[in-house]
Amino acid sequence: MIRFTVSSFLISLFVTTTGFAQYQLSGTLLSQQDSVRLSGCSVYLNDGKRTVTTDSLGRFLFTNLPNGLYILQTTCPDFKAAKTTITIEGRDQTMTIALASRLETLREVTVTEKQSGFGFTRMRGVEGMGIYEGKKSEVIIPEQLVANLSTNNARQIYARVAGLNIWENEGAGLQLSIGGRGLDPNRSSNFNVRQNGYDISADALGYPESYYTPPIEAVGRIQIVRGAASLQYGTQFGGLLNFVMKKPVTDRAFELTARQTIGSFGFYNAFTSASGTVGKLSYYTFFQYKKGGGWRPNSNFTNYTAYADLDYRFSEKTTLGFDITQMHYLAQQPGGLTDAMFAENPRQSNRERNWFSVNWTMPALHLDHKFNTNNEVNLRLFGLNAYRYSLGFRPNRVASADDNSERDLIKGTFTNWGAEARYLKRYYLGKQQAVLLVGSRYYHGFNHSVQGLGSTRKEADFNYIDDANAISYDYRFPNRNVALFAENILYIGDKLSLTPGLRYEYIHTTADGFYGTLTRDLAGNILSSTLTNEFRTNGRSFLLGGLGISYKPTETLDVYGNLSQNYRSITFSDMRIANPSQVIDPNLQDEKGYSLDLGIRSTQTTLYNFDVSAFYLNYSNRIGEVQFYDQNDRILRRRGNIGQAAIMGLETYAEADIIQLLNPLQTTVSGVFFTNVALIHSTYKASEVAGVVGNQVEFVPTVNLKSGVRLGYKNLKASFQYTYLSDQFSDATNAREGGVSAVIGLIPAYSIMDASVSYQFSRFRLEGSVNNLANRAYFTRRATGYPGPGILPSDGRGVYLTLQMKL
Repeated sequence: MIRFTVSSFLISLFVTTTGFAQYQLSGTLLSQQDSVRLSGCSVYLNDGKRTVTTDSLGRFLFTNLPNGLYILQTTCPDFKAAKTTITIEGRDQTMTIALASRLETLREVTVTEKQSGFGFTRMRGVEGMGIYEGKKSEVIIPEQLVANLSTNNARQIYARVAGLNIWENEGAGLQLSIGGRGLDPNRSSNFNVRQNGYDISADALGYPESYYTPPIEAVGRIQIVRGAASLQYGTQFGGLLNFVMKKPVTDRAFELTARQTIGSFGFYNAFTSASGTVGKLSYYTFFQYKKGGGWRPNSNFTNYTAYADLDYRFSEKTTLGFDITQMHYLAQQPGGLTDAMFAENPRQSNRERNWFSVNWTMPALHLDHKFNTNNEVNLRLFGLNAYRYSLGFRPNRVASADDNSERDLIKGTFTNWGAEARYLKRYYLGKQQAVLLVGSRYYHGFNHSVQGLGSTRKEADFNYIDDANAISYDYRFPNRNVALFAENILYIGDKLSLTPGLRYEYIHTTADGFYGTLTRDLAGNILSSTLTNEFRTNGRSFLLGGLGISYKPTETLDVYGNLSQNYRSITFSDMRIANPSQVIDPNLQDEKGYSLDLGIRSTQTTLYNFDVSAFYLNYSNRIGEVQFYDQNDRILRRRGNIGQAAIMGLETYAEADIIQLLNPLQTTVSGVFFTNVALIHSTYKASEVAGVVGNQVEFVPTVNLKSGVRLGYKNLKASFQYTYLSDQFSDATNAREGGVSAVIGLIPAYSIMDASVSYQFSRFRLEGSVNNLANRAYFTRRATGYPGPGILPSDGRGVYLTLQMKL
């Protein structure tokens, strides 16, 4: 029998050796409140000389133990220490330990596995090498969802994250475009997007667009920290979006998972992963191949992604890990539509020569070391070698037929590297524990962008024509970034905590190159080309501050609030890009502001889970676009600082397993209901642009609703989801008509239904999904450039079937 007692962090060990046989002691750490598995916790034997850390599933393992009596102790952030005695006598031992929160009294408990989990929880106050106390955070566990994972269906995967605005212009999940609270969703550029804690966007400062999205089938957890993540992870208004890839299994040398998916519009997806631990070496690797024809004509794509993660444990205190990601895809792009074309037939396409190619290579190295129970350090080195090529015929008049002239070709290459170090210390102020996190970051970015005339062919030929006047734009964008940051949790009694923080940033960006102006005759032939050299450099430094507060009046409630300053620098495309319908304000300035959250949420997240919060976002120097007429009465768009935007709202999320609440003894049946509603008011409070003050901020639907139900009986699970977003505008002038270019105008309200089912039998799992059940015609985006310009229709009804095998 295992007996738990409350004790200090000091532990002792008494071992009586009775033989020379060697055995292993393994186990799992769980939260006593909600049975959530606890990762990143320390488990000690031999007065701390034998130490291991629990993996992403809360598991630990000691090997080579002789017979005898052992005293084992655990330490875990936000949980009280536990100490227990166990005897090894001629066989391996396995144990399950339930840890109580700081507010609970330890007691002996019996843990039973639930029929299913929500697949949605939140970050603990201290988790890994990060501090999240008092912050609005969400954690998605894809493996527990009943959703279409093969297509990275963002509408289902992020359904429980309140207030997210998701662009859906291709149904394969090649790119993720999410925003919230009025932030532009384009390639999630207003979030600091990371994989395993390191940056994966094209350039974290100058071009923070994410052309690579990890296959959700390979992701263990998706961590989202809103607004106030600026102090630890960056300065963006959106916060942090971190994809934590699945970690190696620790209890076997080899585990194989194979998933095969077929679906509508020629969709095919093959995903295979292998994982295991051999001695001190652990590994996880996968390969994904995906192809399809798309819902619209001229939408063919092929995509592959490969990933390998190797971790070597030198000792219980020190681990070195290396992972590398390689992704490539080629996609044909059907182009945008005008409002009239969309109303006539949303599936039509008048572009067959438009192509997009992306290649992403990301190596990363991490070193984790624990000096002792209270002091640990982490170092990450990461790099990116990538390109994105876009090619096509893209006139300002979307309805114009392709004249088979030279296509517009933009080639961007990215060579970046960076280093980030963190030090976490637990210490005492009197009798109260405190937690300090300090860190530093260096980022070295380089982007080379060239724009010019491509071939007249139909194929994906990413070569410029052989003409001295072919290149109209050639720039190099080197940039450097140095950051220092610190946060400290101060506990005041058992219920209240304060978390102040600071971040210092130094940013230096440069634009060095030339842009050209072409003059053509009536037949479209080039008459002359004028080149203008340009060199712009901008160095700036600033200090950001923030404060978080958390008050836990009971064991199951957390009242939280935080205030954080935010900052977003102008991007490469803001500095200079050649677009036939757009001009850039030469006096463009960086964006500044602050975000405020105040809410109440549950601390238990399995039987029921809720989070109700209000937010206020003050957005100064907001960059956006407005229409204007040039000297030739052409309608153009000017990109510049629109003014000060104020965005406020109420974000609510609630979920409960009704059947389990009514009958706790019922373990084979579950009935989960959830609802997620964001009510947002936005307005421009100040602007130098005529007709903007008082307008609604673009990309802000007043009502953003996602609701659904998931039913489970033994190994059979089924889900249904309803999504509704009200009208939203695509520019600051609140234009309703799209005109000939259709790049601005109203995005009408839409509602979508999705259904999924999953059945597990033996080593196999069968999954099915129907997306857009009612086959609604709708769109979420008006693209200003690629893959448009114009309206980009979302996919109609699609059916998908997946077979998974695990060995």
